[in-house]
Amino acid sequence: MSDIYTNDLLELAADIPHIGRLSDPDGSAHKVSRICGSELTLDLKVVDGRIADLGLEVKACALGQASASVFARAAIGADLDEIRATREALRVMLKEEGAAPNGRFSALKALQPAASYRQRHGSIMLAFDAAVEAFEAALPQR
Repeated sequence: MSDIYTNDLLELAADIPHIGRLSDPDGSAHKVSRICGSELTLDLKVVDGRIADLGLEVKACALGQASASVFARAAIGADLDEIRATREALRVMLKEEGAAPNGRFSALKALQPAASYRQRHGSIMLAFDAAVEAFEAALPQR
């Protein structure tokens, strides 16, 4: 497993921006990886259909922390479609050992070596799964 803990990955895991809950979020989600027990809580503020602010609580392995860090660094300005597309691209990257997502979340390439460690996929997906749920909760009811 030591081949997945690159300097890039460890640097991401050690520096997660937007740590702490928001006082008045538009949407929130709490996710837990059933396999490893990693946890993530995400609060979002959404303005004009885009993420305007976010807050995170992360209790995860280095892989989950790195994924949360990539999300937190790039999420401001993203809309729900972009978050969903990135989540799917990340899932494909992990399951099929394919290319990393591109665009604002391209730093997820640091997690490509973890594709062969299926027991860690849930932790890696936490931030993006929580983001979709929190974003959907933030949308006006129709």
